[in-house]
Formats: sequence, C-alpha cells, structure tokens
Amino acid sequence: MSLPPRLELEETGDIRVLAPAPRREQLAWALYDFANTIFSMNVVTLYFAVWFIQDLGGTASDYALATSLSAALVALSVPILGAISDAHRVRKPWVVAFTLGSCAATALIGILGREAIPGAGAGPGLRILLLGAFVVANSCFQGALPFYNAMLPELAPPAAHGRLSGYGTAIGYVGAIAGVLLVAPFVTGGIPLLGDLSPEVVGFLRQLPFTAGGGRRAAFVPTALLFLTFALPLFLLGRDHLPVPKSARRPLSLREPLKEVIAALRDTRHYPGLRRFVLATYFYQDVLGTIVAFMAVYAVVVMGFEAGAEVTFFVALTVPAVAGSALTGHLVDRFGPHRTLLAVLVLWGLLLIAMVLAQSPGQFWIVGALIGLVFGGVWAAERPLLLTLVPAAEAGRFFGLLVLSARAAAIGGPLLWALIVDRLGAPLGRPQAHRLAVLALLGLVVVAIILLAGVPDRSPRARPRSGA
Repeated sequence: MSLPPRLELEETGDIRVLAPAPRREQLAWALYDFANTIFSMNVVTLYFAVWFIQDLGGTASDYALATSLSAALVALSVPILGAISDAHRVRKPWVVAFTLGSCAATALIGILGREAIPGAGAGPGLRILLLGAFVVANSCFQGALPFYNAMLPELAPPAAHGRLSGYGTAIGYVGAIAGVLLVAPFVTGGIPLLGDLSPEVVGFLRQLPFTAGGGRRAAFVPTALLFLTFALPLFLLGRDHLPVPKSARRPLSLREPLKEVIAALRDTRHYPGLRRFVLATYFYQDVLGTIVAFMAVYAVVVMGFEAGAEVTFFVALTVPAVAGSALTGHLVDRFGPHRTLLAVLVLWGLLLIAMVLAQSPGQFWIVGALIGLVFGGVWAAERPLLLTLVPAAEAGRFFGLLVLSARAAAIGGPLLWALIVDRLGAPLGRPQAHRLAVLALLGLVVVAIILLAGVPDRSPRARPRSGA
C-alpha cells in the first residue's frame, strides 16, 4: 500500500497520522458541523416539537414515539453500515447519502405543512404524515454522524484530535446561530435580538416556495436548503484517504456485518473501560437528547415564553456554546478527554437542578446561558475519549457502537419524559410535571458520572502520573 508522507502503516495494520491533512480539508470537515447543527437547532430543538404539540394539536407522546422510532432505525442500521464502512475504509459516501436524505425529508415537512390550517391544528392523517417525514429526516441526520466522526482520525495526529473536534463543535454552534437568524424571518418576519424586517423584505423572502404566510411551518424548507448548502464543502473537498481499492473489496453479505457488530460488542472486553464508557454514553445521551427535544416546549409551558420568544432564547444561549466548545477542545488536549468529560457531566447535573429551581424567565435565561456554555463539551470530549480507548483503524465500528448506545438512549429518554408529562400533567399541573421530568433526567446524569469515573484515563496527559 502506497501511503502519503503524512501517514505511516504500523505493524498492527493501524494507520498512524504523522501530520495534519490540508487546512481546507479540515475546514470542510468542521464546516459540516456548521451544516448539521442548523438542522438540529431548527428542526429538533426549536420548531418541530412546539409546532406539532402547540399548533397542530399533537401530544408529547406522539412526538416521543416519532423520536424513538427514528432512534431505533439508526440503532439497528448504523452499526451494521459502520462495519461495512470499516471493511472498505470508506466514510464520505455514507455522509453524503444520509445528508441528502435528511434534507429531502426536512423539505417534505414544509411541503406537507401547507395543508395545516393556521389556528385549527391538523387532522390525524396529516399529523401521521408529518411525523413520518420527521422520522426520516431525523434518522438520516443521526445516521450521518458516526461516519462523519470516523473521518476525524485521518485528519490530524492524536494529540490534535481534541482541538479539531472542539473547533468543529464550536463552528457547529455558529451554524446554529446562523441557521436561526437566517430562518427566523420566514417564521416571524423578524430577526431575533434585531427586530422586525420591513414588509417588503419579508415579502421577498417568502417568495421561497412553501414559506408564504410565515409561522413555524415556514421554517423547514429554508432549513433544508441551508443544511445542504453548508454541507457542500465536505461533499466537494472531503475525502477518504485510504479506501480499499474496489478490485480488492470482497462482497459483504448482511450476515457478515451483523457478525461484525456482534464481534464489536464482544471485543469491547479487550479494551479496558470501553464497555463501561459505552454504557455511560447511554445515560448521558439519554439526558442530552431529551433536553434538546423538549427544552423549547419547557420554555413555553413552564416559563411562559410567548410565541417567538423561545427562538430569541436559543439564539442567546448558543453564543456561549461556541466559546464553550472551543474551550473544551483545548481542555481535552491539556487535561485529557476523560477528566474533561467528567467535569462537563458534573456541571450538567448542577444545571439541571438550577433549571428546576428557576422561577422566572430571567432566572431561566441565566441557566440557559450556562447550559449553552457546557452543552457542546460532551461532543468535544467524547470523540477524543473513544479514540484513546480503541485503535484508530477500528474507530468506525466503535463509533457505531456509540451511536447504538445514543440511539437506544433516544428511545427511552423521550418516552420517559412523555410518560411523566402526559400522565402527571393533569393531577400535578403541566408546569410541575415538566419540572419532575427534568429531575428524572438528573438521576440519569448521576448514573453516567458513576460509570464514567470507572473508565481508565489513557490520554497522554494522564500517563506520566499513572506510570504508563
């Protein structure tokens, strides 16, 4: 095998990265975080859940079932696809295919949404179609991530993984802000923190198909276009550095990838701490996914945010997320991903307590800003931590296991939230039921911290102290 000068083949078959990839390629990789966070913020966090529950007459249970179904689809498919990806050492085509699927389904939500009558909700048939489109959009969005993450080891030496991961996460939050600011005029006719636009400008913007009339339903077609636009640099400049030549690839049946997934689960015992880490990710991803899915609803129901105010709130709390993600990346390289991730989870637990105790929108704004500061820290530290536990050549299948864990968590978390909110909303009142749901998530954070504390710290920064 002929390797570029910056790569070295080890005796184990692993590829060692000696120097970073070209800057434009690293930037294209990081910019994909910008693109996909536009989807995450506008569809998953801001608009779909509130639109579906508050405007269309759906329930938290309906939405929770949709998020759980999309998580189940990813949990069942991506580890198998990850095994195929590892066998061929090909990541980019999977990212492209899943991204295109997510963009198409997101646009379909906006197209179907034109049938919803403003102020009159939507019939059961239309709500089912909308949930189906959301399932496809969210499944494809999540499905692209493990292949995107598995591109990281070929872009930089191990000592720079934390920094590049942190920059990617930080750029992602810039994308979240940009996505909200660019889409808000279609929804409200104004820009958060800046005010209303002139009727002429709003009328011009809403010539985009399926955005006429504004409202939350107008968010989806612009979001799909922005997601696709900012993913194009990765499509054009990103590449797989060491793909297995097509002539050398052997056909893979469905049975073989299944065996690979089972083997990956079995092989976790060969890498001390890996199984415990994967289990810890289940619990903290349970919390993060549920907060992302329902925090906008929480702001409206519990804190009394008026329509549109939640958009401004999420723009404001995303600003500290940019700095927090970049800072976390530097902390990972200085103190190691294990200690950094553990500290981030402790802060998460404290902030969930503060979220429950907040009694006014002003207090909630403060808590939200602090949540934004630490939110991206999980992903900035998680990717490098996994890479300290497994060989880089096997990163694809073990990132697939993280997705399996996270998607399994995404099945349980929303259902737990919906069970508490829908079942206890009447006897306790909707605000108190939502606070109780947050306390249930706090218990999951505590379990994750206990599990993560037992994972060995194998980062270079920890080795001198451990004598390794």
